[in-house]
Amino acid sequence: MDKYLVPLKPSNENPKPIQSLIELNGRIDPKYRHSVSSLLAQSYSQIGAFPHLYQIDGVPCQTHVNRSVHGMYDDIQAPFRKQGISALDFDNKGIYLVSVTKSGCLTVHDFETLYCQSNSLPSTEEDATKLVLHLSLRQQLDFVRWNHANQDEVVCTSMKSNEVLIFDIGYISSKPSQVLRTRQTISLHGSNVHKGLSDIAFTSIDNSRLLASDTHGVINVWDRRMSSLPCLEFTSNSRSTLNRIHNIRLTFFLFIQICQSPLTSFKLASLIEKITPLKEQSDIVAKEIHSIDLNPSCPYQLAFHLDDGWSGVLDLYNFQVTHIHCPPPAWLNESTDSSDPLCLRKPSWLPTDSIYVVVSSYDNGIHLLDFYPDSSSPSHVDFKDNADSLSGENNQNKQNIFVPSSEGITACAAHPLNGTIIAGTKNSSLLMIFQRHQSC
Repeated sequence: MDKYLVPLKPSNENPKPIQSLIELNGRIDPKYRHSVSSLLAQSYSQIGAFPHLYQIDGVPCQTHVNRSVHGMYDDIQAPFRKQGISALDFDNKGIYLVSVTKSGCLTVHDFETLYCQSNSLPSTEEDATKLVLHLSLRQQLDFVRWNHANQDEVVCTSMKSNEVLIFDIGYISSKPSQVLRTRQTISLHGSNVHKGLSDIAFTSIDNSRLLASDTHGVINVWDRRMSSLPCLEFTSNSRSTLNRIHNIRLTFFLFIQICQSPLTSFKLASLIEKITPLKEQSDIVAKEIHSIDLNPSCPYQLAFHLDDGWSGVLDLYNFQVTHIHCPPPAWLNESTDSSDPLCLRKPSWLPTDSIYVVVSSYDNGIHLLDFYPDSSSPSHVDFKDNADSLSGENNQNKQNIFVPSSEGITACAAHPLNGTIIAGTKNSSLLMIFQRHQSC
């Protein structure tokens, strides 16, 4: 057979190896990842709905009862203060999902079971197979978080109570394994001042120290090895509720321990006013901050979400607002603002791609906001969508995405590994939002 082969002429040029940039670097280039992130966002849709129709000892739980009672109302006119998912959180590996309701239910779901059942239609009957734990605590619950140093522990708080409830899911018990409390404060008239707790954070020192913000502008710090009362109390410039807290750095926390006062404070409205084009078009007024969240893929980006539905990014290096998203007001789209002023919307970052998942303030759905730390982001204050350059052509494909949902959403959490979004609704349902299943 060799006689039929045509010999190749020797070449004097050295052959160039054909290797992609991904193969050379061993990872995906961030700019390339950003260029395809819009395609990822466009592929998201609601793929599953799980109503809260559970029972305890054969009797419908309080969330189930409230859902049935309010089912007679139209979704827009229903009073949501006594029902709805108030918060949810994934564990480190995304195996379990914990959620709490305004009616006082604490539930832990197995994520894989939820995902496998997402293809089926919502059932009107109870299906407890996807539940790992279900407790009815008979009190309003407003926030919940996993102890990331001890994945058997979940911690929840209430704006109506000064107690931090710690549950060990390894033991099926309706009673918390530990209860922490704030110190009592006496008013000028001699009566006890009511304190509720809003947010929770664990320090990076160890899992024995826990922080919680309260309704009087104080951050309480407990050392669980010492006492059920706070070992430190940090006062702020505000005497109102601190909606969210974040322990950014261990050194930052230690410095606060020494001085016990804020290092600095910013008025967000003043920072937004520095965006000249936005100031020329809108009246910028101070609004309540519903949430702040650090970007897991870019730790100097602090996202914020405001009461009027605006969202943005504060650069922690120069303390400037670099990204802003301003949805039109409800009246402009002839929509009725059905949001509850006492219910804080809780957004979430996707684990990669710098996409911020924000709950719509008046429509049923979520916004997937491109907050990439570069002017190529459509939400960047220096973004130019009509550029004629090659990068401008790429920018035309980048846009923020709205994903509609079957119910109004109050809070959401993103899976730490694959980016699946679980959203809690005003009707106490869980919605799964991800890429739709493809049949083989």
